[in-house]
Amino acid sequence: MIERGWARTTVRDIAAAAGVNHAAIGYHFGSKDALLTIALVDAVEELSAELAARTPDGTAEERWQALIATFTTHRQLWVAQLEAAVQAERSAEVRAHLARGQREGRAGLGGSVPLALLSGLMLQWLVDPEQAPTGPEALAELRTFAAGI
Repeated sequence: MIERGWARTTVRDIAAAAGVNHAAIGYHFGSKDALLTIALVDAVEELSAELAARTPDGTAEERWQALIATFTTHRQLWVAQLEAAVQAERSAEVRAHLARGQREGRAGLGGSVPLALLSGLMLQWLVDPEQAPTGPEALAELRTFAAGI
């Protein structure tokens, strides 16, 4: 999924990579979308654990910079996240899995605003990385914004 994208990944691709027949996917997961969503949520959880291990005592700037760095090092994972969000519009199953992931993200990041900040930064880094802010820049802007409200 991460290499080919959500829409272009087929049941045949998944079955071949897993060494199983097509029916096994439906039997164990219900659908291709359910399997892809579970795999995506698991990949994001693995990345979160990796980041937590890398910056356990880091400053806010260091933690955000490490997270922002993943927009480059794990670009295809973030693209898959966006593709899944689009699929969620038409699939209650995908939406349910992503909603669970968002709840965990809010808990891990400290609320809805940091999750929204993460989403916005991700979009900026995927579309225009040359102009996207670094972790310290994003935090400085956020502090300025917070001081004004």
